[in-house]
Amino acid sequence: MLRSRWFSLIILCAATLMIILDGTIVTVALPVIQAELGFTPATLSWVMDSYLIAFGGLLLLSGRLGDLLGRKRMFLSGLAVFTLASLVCGLAVGPGMLIAARFVQGIGGAMASAVTLGMIVRLFAQPGEQRRAIGAFSFVGAVGASAGLIIGGLLVQFASWHWIFFVNLPIGLLAGIAGWRLLAADQGIGLSAGADGLGAVLVTAGVMLGVFAIVQPGAWWAGLAAAALLAGFVIREATARTPLLPMRVFASRNFAGASVAQLFIIGAAMGFQVIVTLYMQRVLGFGPAAAGLGLFPTAAVIGVVHSACRRA
Repeated sequence: MLRSRWFSLIILCAATLMIILDGTIVTVALPVIQAELGFTPATLSWVMDSYLIAFGGLLLLSGRLGDLLGRKRMFLSGLAVFTLASLVCGLAVGPGMLIAARFVQGIGGAMASAVTLGMIVRLFAQPGEQRRAIGAFSFVGAVGASAGLIIGGLLVQFASWHWIFFVNLPIGLLAGIAGWRLLAADQGIGLSAGADGLGAVLVTAGVMLGVFAIVQPGAWWAGLAAAALLAGFVIREATARTPLLPMRVFASRNFAGASVAQLFIIGAAMGFQVIVTLYMQRVLGFGPAAAGLGLFPTAAVIGVVHSACRRA
């Protein structure tokens, strides 16, 4: 029984690593993708943005649907969507096809990731085991975001940019088969309990228009529309019967402060990685592998700090 639970943890961590890696693995491949598929400088950022917007915007809704339909069902469905979208990404022949497939990838990633931690907590009920399991899960997430730059650089250098997506196929297939066999089934509470789909649409569309306003010169109207949609999301969550994000949680100073800090930390981390890798390739003349390895200290420091925090 114990061995089965730890095998289940390995499956969940492997899927999480694959999904988190995909948020950054394309970074070092951006110059090559731009040259081969004909992206403009303004549209190139959507290769990353479309994935991250779908992932972040639909994470709350996916978690709620996991409660309603069952976490195992949501996890396996998300893994299937993510894996199939990865195949389409690797086969993309133009900007529109790649951006659309990356958005679907983000949807699949949100579906699988939203229920993973809840499944781990259910698997490991004892405090000591639970602490170790969550520690392993968080370590995978912390290192994965930076390790994607290294792995992506090596794949682009020695294979092609297509393989940063094709590599997901065997991992997703094996994790899906193993998860179907080993993960414990659970019953959701039923769709009749309700889920705030409108809230998910408002926040996802608002963030997407906000990014468009930033990267597209003169798109001030998109900024206004984004502000209106995000304000509508706040109003919706304050009045909905089953909100995705109850506004009362922000009454906790610790929660509100941690959320703001996380916003700035993730924003800075993602931004510096994109800028630095583009600078190394376009200005310094590094190849994709050298650019990815140039960011190895980031992954190493994250791993060391995380290990130190766990011991503290």
